[in-house]
Amino acid sequence: MPELPEVETMRRGIATVVGCVVTAVERARCKKKPIAIEPAAAVWRRRVVGQTITGTARAGKRVVVELGSSDRIVFEPRMTGLVLVADPPGPEHLRLTLRLGGGAARELLYWDRRGLGLVTLHTADEYATRFGEANLGPDALVIGADELRARLGKSRRAIKVALLDQRAVAGIGNLYASEILHLAGIHPAKSCNRLVRSEWHAMHAAMLEVLELAIRYEGSTLADGTYRNALNQSGGYQNHHRVYDKAGALCRRCRSGQIRRVVQAQRSTFFCPVCQPLRRPATAGKVLQR
Repeated sequence: MPELPEVETMRRGIATVVGCVVTAVERARCKKKPIAIEPAAAVWRRRVVGQTITGTARAGKRVVVELGSSDRIVFEPRMTGLVLVADPPGPEHLRLTLRLGGGAARELLYWDRRGLGLVTLHTADEYATRFGEANLGPDALVIGADELRARLGKSRRAIKVALLDQRAVAGIGNLYASEILHLAGIHPAKSCNRLVRSEWHAMHAAMLEVLELAIRYEGSTLADGTYRNALNQSGGYQNHHRVYDKAGALCRRCRSGQIRRVVQAQRSTFFCPVCQPLRRPATAGKVLQR
């Protein structure tokens, strides 16, 4: 967390920075755990101050700000990072401020409560190498069902674990993997190489439906309240979760299964044993009734 829907919401939320000129770069004096901001401050001032922001993008679970020089600023929120254009949740965890002029936004902020994220500045060539296809798979909103199968279909890993592999498909994290598999009716422990083509297509359809709906609701703000959109407002998709963090609750789709929690690759997975049996039933491969 944040995952693709939250990061895409951040990217869309900072659209007002496009056309602005960076007038100053300020690294906040945060008393909390410091984050990695690379390269050195003097390099940031030399390469960023005076540059016009020409666009924004997303690389998997990272927000990218494009400069007129072709340099790119990459914000990697990881667990608790936020990219904002409004007041942050609190000043004590503010990490980086870009002062802006000549446009609709006055500043671009990076805030990080736990200090696990990082902010990096790349030349065009560095960016292409670091976030090219050798290191980052196709985006989850772009990849096709057959390509998804080609990338993961021979793996013996559990499908839930494989979906978290950013080199295979970019953007899916722990929360949305559970939600996608529940909608597709696929058990999270089933090996990739045991899935049939119809199941890959069902999972792909569920992936698009879950991610696009989560973006529409501007992501998920969980119980800790950390995630906020670019205007420091809560997301709304947490009110539509089917299984995530609902262990013990009755499945809202089948109305008979009780949501279970298991641990896979040191991460919590939630699923319904009725909707997602480990053995493939006759209806497998079809997205079940919502």
